[in-house]
Order: sequence, then C-alpha cells, then structure tokens
Amino acid sequence: MPNPTAAMLVIGDEILSGRTRDANMHHLAGQLTESGIDLKEVRVVSDDAPAIIAAVRALSGAFEHVFTSGGIGPTHDDITADCIAAAFDVPIDVRDDARALLQAHYDRSGQELNTARLRMARIPDGATLIENPVSTAPGFILRNVYVMAGVPSVFQAMVASVLPTLTGGAPLLSRTLRVVRGEGDIAGPLSDFAQEFTDLSVGSYPFFKDGVHGSNIVVRGSDANRLSVAMDALGALFSE
Repeated sequence: MPNPTAAMLVIGDEILSGRTRDANMHHLAGQLTESGIDLKEVRVVSDDAPAIIAAVRALSGAFEHVFTSGGIGPTHDDITADCIAAAFDVPIDVRDDARALLQAHYDRSGQELNTARLRMARIPDGATLIENPVSTAPGFILRNVYVMAGVPSVFQAMVASVLPTLTGGAPLLSRTLRVVRGEGDIAGPLSDFAQEFTDLSVGSYPFFKDGVHGSNIVVRGSDANRLSVAMDALGALFSE
C-alpha cells in the first residue's frame, strides 16, 4: 500500500521578498519522511486572499494532508484563518476555547487581550485546535488542512503535536554513494541502473569541493533489503 501523501503551503510576503528564509519546509519534510508520509508538493504564496484560497482548494483536493505555515498572527496581514474558512465556505469567528487560552496566557504575563491579539482566537466553524506550547495562540485543523504558525519554534511544536495523530506508512530510507566522476560520465550507466530498480528513487547530485568534482548518487526506498541490493549493484557499477 502506498504511503499517505502531503503538500505544504507556505504563506507570506516576507518569504517571497527574501526578507525571511523559510526553515519550516525543511523541518516538515524531515518529519514526514520519518513518519512514512510522502511530501509531494510545496507552494509559496503571498499574503493575497484569492491566491491562498485557490491554493488551499487545489492542494486539499489533490493530497491526503495539507500543512500551512504563516499568517495566523495578530496583524492585519494575518489572513490565513479567514482564507481557510473561505476555501471551505464555513463561517469564522472568535471561539470560546481559543479565547480562554489566550486570556489565561495574557493574564499570566500581565498584558491585555486586546482586539489585535483576539484575532488569534478566530477559528473557522468545525475546526479542531492545534496546541501551541510555545506562545499559546493555537493553530487548527479543518478537514485535511493543518494550519500552523510561521515562527519556526512554534511551527515545530505544532508539527510535534499533530504527527502522532496521523497514520503513516513505511519510513523512507536513503543511501548515498559518492562517485568522483562528473554527471556527464555517469549519466548513461546511472540511467540503466534506475531502469533496473524502478521501485526505488534514484537521484544524482553534483559536488565540487577542495578541487574534487563528483556526484553523490542517492537511492531512496522503504525496503531496507532492496536498498542493500541496489547499493551493492551501484557500487559494483562504479567500481569499474
């Protein structure tokens, strides 16, 4: 049985402008790989409501799980929650349980739960809250979309709370062979190798370090025994 599939939607002008370097995709990809969930697509969109809504609808219909990051804070450009509600045509408003979490948090810190902060308690109807042990403001799950913060520490904490609730498949294993030859030299035999091991993913990644030019050949699959057979064949192929 194939592994469950997933997509990620990264939301924010700051990512597209280069002001902020996204770390969340790298983290999510690693966590999903370990859980046996195949990340198949990642999209980055600006803080533009029609673009977010269209992306959510497309990804939600194409993959079993969709993870979003960014746009659920207290400022005017944090529009992700509203866009998720619009994508699924459900109402959105301040929810009592989310408000209670924020009220307790700001009471402890001696700060006011003002109108801006209360925006973080606006949750679409039918959604389930995602715990935020870092800064309290919750994410949420609506249908197959997991809506999480863009701040890496918060995103990582939310991923940690969500993944144990998902059913994964076989974790993807990876093996690498370093070959001190250029890709142009190995392309022919590597293509033949990939055609022989069609049940595995085979990739070539060139490197140039300390005057040495070569390729890292990476083979991925979920069957450890099959990977071992493939790596033995690969080693024999490029030991000649």
